Parts: sequence; structure tokens; C-alpha cells
Amino acid sequence: MDETSDTRQLLSARIEQKQQAVRSYLGRERPRRNKLSNVSVVGSALAAMLTAGPAFGGTGFTEALSRVFSLGDDSIVWRVLCLFAVLLSVAAALATNFANSHSLADRVSAAETANAQLEGLRDTLSFGHIDTDEALKLYQQYVAQVAFVDDVTPR
Repeated sequence: MDETSDTRQLLSARIEQKQQAVRSYLGRERPRRNKLSNVSVVGSALAAMLTAGPAFGGTGFTEALSRVFSLGDDSIVWRVLCLFAVLLSVAAALATNFANSHSLADRVSAAETANAQLEGLRDTLSFGHIDTDEALKLYQQYVAQVAFVDDVTPR
């Protein structure tokens, strides 16, 4: 490949463009990954807590709640606790499956790694510590890791 300044600048511009696309992807997907993870963890924990009271306290627990909330029958307490536990369990399972079905955590990690690699390549290229052929090979390697990231289209 030609070692001219124009060629280096062109490759540097492509690196920057890919970094913008990766940063845009991370800006969208990190919060999504975090929300799905939080829903999964919190939903599972709350579902367990809702079933812990009746499991450890038995009928005494449900009768006490029935009196506190002025309910005529302690079976209403059981039903409500079970309903909420089921809903939270379903929400946790859905969040986990959505995250896993799209390999969201793996993709976010790959994008973070590629972004760091592209940053280092851009710096190395701009300071002239690497020839253009080698830089192009590394660029292609790094971009291949994030093939799922669409390029940013200029406006």
C-alpha cells in the first residue's frame, strides 16, 4: 500500500468513522444491557422475598397480614403474594432471555474492546509508528470483531 500522507489520513478517517459507529452502538446498548440485567436480578430477588414470608411464617404470617390490611380471608394474602411472585419471576425470565438471545453482554464487551483497539491504532498511525499496510490489517481485524455494528451515515 502507498505510504503517502493522504493514504494515512484516509485510513485514520475510516478508523474514526468506525469508532463513531461503535460509540453510538455502545451508547444505545450499554443502558439496555444494564436495564435487562437489573430487571433480572431485582425481579428474581423480589419474587424470592415475596415467597419467603409465607414459607417461613406459614399461616401465622398470612393471618397477620390479613389483619393488618383488614382482609376477611388470609387466602387473599396468599393469592396476592403468589401473583406478584409469578409476575416478577416472568419479568426476570424475560429480561434474562432477551439479553441472552441477542448475546447483548458479549456484543457490548466486543464493542468496548474494539473501540479501545481502534483508539490505539489511530494513535499509533497518527504518530507514524506503524506502516500503512500493517495498520490496515489491524483495522480489518478489529472491525471484523464488531461486524454487527452498522456504520454511522453522515447527515
